[in-house]
Amino acid sequence: MLVLIAGPYRSGTGGDPAAMAANLARLEEAAWPVFAAGHLPVIGEWIALPVLRSAGAGPTDPLAEQVLYPAADRLLAHCDAVLRLPGDSAGADQDVATARRRGLPVYRDAAELPRRARRAEA
Repeated sequence: MLVLIAGPYRSGTGGDPAAMAANLARLEEAAWPVFAAGHLPVIGEWIALPVLRSAGAGPTDPLAEQVLYPAADRLLAHCDAVLRLPGDSAGADQDVATARRRGLPVYRDAAELPRRARRAEA
């Protein structure tokens, strides 16, 4: 499965770059457990932040509102599930609502993800 990892990024940071970086690091910490379960992890900011940089903007610029949430929404169209990490986040809550509308499973812990059996190497 392609699993969107959703959780706080800008929420509660007051625009502090160090706090946002710490939140992104927490999101990325969940990538290995998703991958180890046999799935492919993805984080919306992995898509949105380079898009913003290419436009000469960052996560606190007004343009971010036109990129962060829409990037996650477009990405969710290709995802099979969402892993919602703890913490207040309007964007992550929006991701969960979108996933549920689309009938995608939402997990609260990587341990809940079904383990994919490994294929034998050819």
